Amino acid sequence: MKVYCILSDQRVYQSRSPAMFSAVLRRQGIHAVYVPFAVEPADLGCALEGLRALHIAGANVTAPFKEAVIAHLDDLSEGARVIGAINTLVRDGRRLKGYNTNAIGIMDALGAAGCEVEGRTALVFGTGGAARTAAFILTWLRAREVWVAGRRLDRAREITERFGGRGVPLEMLRNVRLPAEIVVNATSASSPEESAELCNLVQGLDLGACRLLLDLNYGRRRNFWRDKAEAEGIPFLDGLLPLAFQARRSLHLWTGLLVPPEEFLEALAPPGACPPAVPA
Repeated sequence: MKVYCILSDQRVYQSRSPAMFSAVLRRQGIHAVYVPFAVEPADLGCALEGLRALHIAGANVTAPFKEAVIAHLDDLSEGARVIGAINTLVRDGRRLKGYNTNAIGIMDALGAAGCEVEGRTALVFGTGGAARTAAFILTWLRAREVWVAGRRLDRAREITERFGGRGVPLEMLRNVRLPAEIVVNATSASSPEESAELCNLVQGLDLGACRLLLDLNYGRRRNFWRDKAEAEGIPFLDGLLPLAFQARRSLHLWTGLLVPPEEFLEALAPPGACPPAVPA
């Protein structure tokens, strides 16, 4: 039996990845398990050594470690090196190589939703690994301009200096008509309980030009990004569709199998519920 895992902090226990991957592995006849591991930031290096020592077959890495984990790896894919953040680890003996399947997951999800990026202005909220990934793929898909907004202007500008675009402070978004046709939430906050400050900001945004709002989070009962989209009549996607697409790419790296995204979406559906559909 092989063991796969996901590394995060205590948020790992809210992740849908263990249930999703376990179901897909079972349906594909792969004798393996997928488990969550909560890691303290100071123990990240020890955790990576543990993956090597325990012969973990592969791993996903999520917030807050997508950037910090790179220092503990032996190699990076070209895409991960360019982006500067990873979410998938492949083990070869004692060597760990990092990949970024988040980027292609976002690309595939946007494509499945019928969202054409080329020539459009995009606005990314956040300055962490997910924001770096979103800014990269939007630029790669030839967005006209990518704005990156965050509390720390230096972090936002670090991303746009790397990929192009414009780094802006959150406060600058108030009381102006924003040109963004695609808005991506790449912060960890989607509910008022997670950030009342960001919730208040989003409620007051002028998104008259927006054609799609993508929240990379999922599973929030109250979601101020979804509420904003519904109030403005903007098509909305949460993070389940990108999760399904990036997961199939991770599984392909680990096993060589390219499983249809519908398999992952079916695994994400609660018992008795219809799975989220891949947009036609």
